[in-house]
Amino acid sequence: MADSQFSGKLIGVIGDEDTVTGFLLAGVGERTSAGTNFLVVKKETRPAEVLQKFKELTEREDVAIILINQHIANLIRQELAKYTKLVPTVLEIPSKEHPYDPTKDQVLKQVNLLLGGE
Repeated sequence: MADSQFSGKLIGVIGDEDTVTGFLLAGVGERTSAGTNFLVVKKETRPAEVLQKFKELTEREDVAIILINQHIANLIRQELAKYTKLVPTVLEIPSKEHPYDPTKDQVLKQVNLLLGGE
């Protein structure tokens, strides 16, 4: 039985064109008068734009999870390090061009600290 707290919640996506397109094709895209739940980050996208979208998604009541390509998360790493809310949960994911590095993943760092690691 699904938890009613999360029913109808959205997944936010901040990523490169291939990643966002894949998730949009899977049906996670949402466009309303309030905006979208995704951001396509291109070479010319400024870190301030990524940060603005991240903050927007973390403040929305209808977003439960935010997926962000790890190489894009590096652009706002300091803000991610300060983020402590459980919902929306922020998950770093790899991209086609950039492999996943668990040593940079903020969630894994926090779990490691909770388990007594460094």
